[in-house]
Amino acid sequence: MKRLFYHGYSDLAFNLATLVLRLGFGLLMIPSHGWAKLSHFAERKDKFMSFMGLSPATSLGLATFAEFFCSLLLILGLFTRLATIPLLITILVILNVHHWQFFGEHELAPAFLFGYLAILLLGPGKFSLDARISKR
Repeated sequence: MKRLFYHGYSDLAFNLATLVLRLGFGLLMIPSHGWAKLSHFAERKDKFMSFMGLSPATSLGLATFAEFFCSLLLILGLFTRLATIPLLITILVILNVHHWQFFGEHELAPAFLFGYLAILLLGPGKFSLDARISKR
């Protein structure tokens, strides 16, 4: 019972938490967002929103890169902080499109925003390719 109110954490708990965050947010983004855009790119490239004067195809390409390839890097724990930046930008664009609606129909976007911010701040953790590479 005492451990439930303990405010500290162990290195193992920290590293498991970073692994869970990376896997969770990476795996949640790929199937319904990243893979959906990648597999239907040709159909969507002319209909996608134009962001900051970019063509719809370019905007879709950037969103696909972030949602599929950066999520894959997140899962692997490779270039974790760098891969999180395009994901954060994509989520900020989505929030802007939905008029910064944090509750209601589009509440998943802010959940991704806070998850990606946590990953950016915490880093990849010990159970990542980044950690293996940095040991050499």
